[in-house]
Amino acid sequence: MIEGVVFDKDGTLFDFRQSWGVWTAQLLQQLAQDQAHADALAAAIGYYPAQQDFHPDSPVIAATAEEISAALLPHLPGHTQPELAARLNALAQHAVMAPAVPLRPVLGALRDRGLKIGLATNDTEAPARAHLTAHGILDLFDFVAGYDSGHGPKPGPGMCLAFARATGIDPARAVMVGDSAHDLIAGRAAGMRCVAVLTGIAKAEELRPHADVVLADIGALGAWIDRLADDS
Repeated sequence: MIEGVVFDKDGTLFDFRQSWGVWTAQLLQQLAQDQAHADALAAAIGYYPAQQDFHPDSPVIAATAEEISAALLPHLPGHTQPELAARLNALAQHAVMAPAVPLRPVLGALRDRGLKIGLATNDTEAPARAHLTAHGILDLFDFVAGYDSGHGPKPGPGMCLAFARATGIDPARAVMVGDSAHDLIAGRAAGMRCVAVLTGIAKAEELRPHADVVLADIGALGAWIDRLADDS
């Protein structure tokens, strides 16, 4: 029986391309000195400006601000990595997120099933809370962690295990839901079931080896959990 669900944020609760494509364009506009410089910065983080899309290996998808800033730093003389990472985190708090599904009805239905809900993101905790607050859903979460919350980043299992400790749930009775291999590897290492969704950049064939099931989006999660209960 499933008792709790841990969600990734970007690409899972929020559509990745719609949310971060525009934000990345704005970031590069602020950092770049000219078009050639903007192109170099975009290439460094696997961003396609014309399409506002990302290469599957882009660090923007699942990496931390430190890792993204490290990729940009060789093209930004005069900046330091801590300063650049802090700038990225500050800008991220104001990113306009596009929900992948109507979030309050979907998450509320999970709460109505008696499930505990958590968030484990490689974003920092402050922007994560800001994004949840902006969409009126922070109150639905029993646990919120970013990579800076003291549990380490994904694909390590620290945030998933911290959710289990905070809620008193056996990890075997919890589900990790995400759009990247990082998310699913983290959940599996914590001993959780893993659900992949396709509202990020990764394709089903990339995620399937790490997942118990691949869903179009989190809107189908409740029905999948119900089927597990019926089969048990």
